[in-house]
Amino acid sequence: MADVSNTKIRATVQTLEAADLAVEHLVQNCISRPDIFIASASDRKTAGSVLPGGDASPGGRARCDVPVAGEIEALADIASSDVATVRRSLGDAGPLRISSR
Repeated sequence: MADVSNTKIRATVQTLEAADLAVEHLVQNCISRPDIFIASASDRKTAGSVLPGGDASPGGRARCDVPVAGEIEALADIASSDVATVRRSLGDAGPLRISSR
């Protein structure tokens, strides 16, 4: 009998750019985009723990219009049999952490 159980996989990243990349990797593993969620890793609204590239202020000054209050998570429910493949793919996206349960 085939394994039809699901596992929640979570990739924790520092930037919205990295969250978008994690979503791309999940979609490439045949996970439907509406089944993928992006959320703050905490209860605070955040654009990540660092601002990348064009989002960073010139001259290194802190921006006051973007909340930089913590990490971001990309979450999806996947077939338990796909956990190893999805973890490898997400690893290529460069997350801080990948967890599943």
